[in-house]
Amino acid sequence: MTRVITYGTYDLLHHGHIRLLERAKALGDYLIVGITADDFDKSRGKINVQQSLMERIEAVKALGIADEIIIEEYEGQKIDDIRRLNIDIFTVGSDWVGAFDYLSEYCKVIYLDRTQGVSSSEIRQEARGVRLGIIGDSLVINKYILESAYVNGITVEGVVTQTASVLELAKKKQIQVYESYNDLLCIVDAVYVISHPTQHFEHIKQAILAGKHVLCESPIALTQSECHELFELAKEKGLILMDAIKTAYATAYNRMLLLAKSGKIGRIVAIDATCTSLMSRKLREDDRPKLEWSSLSAWGPTALLPILQVLGIEYKDMRKTSFYSETDSNVDIFTKLDFVYDGAVATMKVAKGVKSEGELIISGTRGYIYVPAPWWKTDYFELRYENQEENKRYFYQLDGEGIRYELVAFVKSISHQRDESYIAHSVSEIIAKTMM
Repeated sequence: MTRVITYGTYDLLHHGHIRLLERAKALGDYLIVGITADDFDKSRGKINVQQSLMERIEAVKALGIADEIIIEEYEGQKIDDIRRLNIDIFTVGSDWVGAFDYLSEYCKVIYLDRTQGVSSSEIRQEARGVRLGIIGDSLVINKYILESAYVNGITVEGVVTQTASVLELAKKKQIQVYESYNDLLCIVDAVYVISHPTQHFEHIKQAILAGKHVLCESPIALTQSECHELFELAKEKGLILMDAIKTAYATAYNRMLLLAKSGKIGRIVAIDATCTSLMSRKLREDDRPKLEWSSLSAWGPTALLPILQVLGIEYKDMRKTSFYSETDSNVDIFTKLDFVYDGAVATMKVAKGVKSEGELIISGTRGYIYVPAPWWKTDYFELRYENQEENKRYFYQLDGEGIRYELVAFVKSISHQRDESYIAHSVSEIIAKTMM
């Protein structure tokens, strides 16, 4: 019996996939199909997958071509699979010619010509074309412009900004600059709002009333009632409103949440989250924001995220301590929030005028999770125990600080017409509630 193996993502299964699988089956007597897991696709930079792993498995299974389906989850698995499954032939599409020659040491390698004119990327591009506009005065806009290039089906069409570096990048990328937000809304399908937090409510409401989807840098609003009103308005209009906290889309952060909730460190008793930064002295004067974000609005949503997603939104009490700028009594340079839950406590410290170690610690009755600074950009964390021999380290690749994954979720939400954000509306509302 000749055993053949092939691998793929098989997203949005099409005729090209089917033809390739049929030809792979014809090479032998028994065909094994490896379908790549979501996390492995991310680690390879393939972030535009539309269907879940189970949806893709079911689609391939329904064809009746594969004799066996396995999941590809890690680098180097192909060699392990070939040995373990006694494979005679490895085959893959001709667009990979030469990439898998190293496997010829273990079995025969055959590259099959792909069906011309058919690709999942093209299908996704056609199905999910979103014209994005951006409003705000922040250097973060440059990151979104650059990261959007990695996401199929989304293009930045225009910006409303006065930030010099953003204007320069927009010119370089041939992105239209608009003086009027109304003019921008006329030519886009969706907007990313990163204006000053005091302007978020009006900018979001204006966009929704114009029939546009919205991705807003957190906080969505400065009160819980305003945040709730915006979510309800978006729902009424059949539009997507998503809270933009890029940390929520980092693979390491999500794995950390799952381990925390699974009981690996016992019952969680305390969470300590710290986020601080100091404005660079080298920052160009024309890049400095006209309206300063407070420490709480700039860092609070990120620091609150693990607290609210692990311990929940039903805290019993909250105490706030802030120290303010000597030149602007409305801008805090440091804020500390203390939460009391039934059987647990949490502390978050945020600052734009004070520097501290930006780490995250989740303490449990059996051990604790340690995420080193800067934890909001983490690709690594540890589970630590009393017996150090039980300690475990976890590494996950992080590309683009999570922004490209956030954009993918936004575009998928628009395409599927359902909110696929990693942040619940209830969490966004509590974040807004803590801003005052």
